[in-house]
Amino acid sequence: MADNRVLTKAKPARISSWIFRYAVKIATLLTVLAVCLIIGYILIMGIPQIKPEMFELEYNSDNVSFMPALFNTLIVIVMAVSCSSIFGIGAAIFLNEYTNKQNFFVRIVALATETLSGIPSIVYGLFGLLFFVYYLQWGLSLLAGVCTMAIMTFPIIMRASQEALAAVPDLYREGSFGLGAGRFRTVFKIVLPAAIPGILGGIILAIGRTVGESAALIYTAGSIAAVPETVFSSTRTLAVHMYLLASEGLHIDATYATAVLLLVFVLLINIATSAVANRISKGNMSDE
Repeated sequence: MADNRVLTKAKPARISSWIFRYAVKIATLLTVLAVCLIIGYILIMGIPQIKPEMFELEYNSDNVSFMPALFNTLIVIVMAVSCSSIFGIGAAIFLNEYTNKQNFFVRIVALATETLSGIPSIVYGLFGLLFFVYYLQWGLSLLAGVCTMAIMTFPIIMRASQEALAAVPDLYREGSFGLGAGRFRTVFKIVLPAAIPGILGGIILAIGRTVGESAALIYTAGSIAAVPETVFSSTRTLAVHMYLLASEGLHIDATYATAVLLLVFVLLINIATSAVANRISKGNMSDE
């Protein structure tokens, strides 16, 4: 009788486990199919529309060149992500390594960071418009767009850095302290190198959001299709360029071509960042 009861209880558990396993497989398959369909559609529609004149350095209504927007995107990425990385990683190190995690101030900062991560980009754009463009009188400029994007990507990098630092085993810290190293040396020689892959993951997410952002940059950086002469010149990125072409409705073919370039651009950035992370990780392992 007891054996029958055990078998009776085991059957529903097996069924639920079987259902969950296949549900996960189906969800994974649907996700892969959706990604493949989106990428395939962009490539099929965009590759035939790529023309040599689109690679000219100056934009006009005839060639619809995306090269100025490409250069502007690189400039915004370098400036905005560099700024947000410095402050985001620094704040994560301070909160994770130099403060008590149960401290009220630390909890408030964590809550504020999570809240900032969920704010729509249009809100950041309105803030940048009111503060940088009007209050500081920078106008629609590269500098206003970069500062807005730096604020937008700051919580992404900070939260990713905090999680990466928290994932480093405490044994690393205890071993370093036991050998006589101070906290500063332990953090920058032991903990931070071990957390670099996770931190770079956050930087990749920040780069992806910067590349794909259009609403906030339209409000702050403007839409001039030219490489800015100064930081106070108006400019447009690839995402803004693609949005404006689609909204005008006159160059839909160029919109698909820009989408292909944007896809390849993000892919190359991710590959390069991953290669850097792997090289740093191998370097740390060889040092050990």
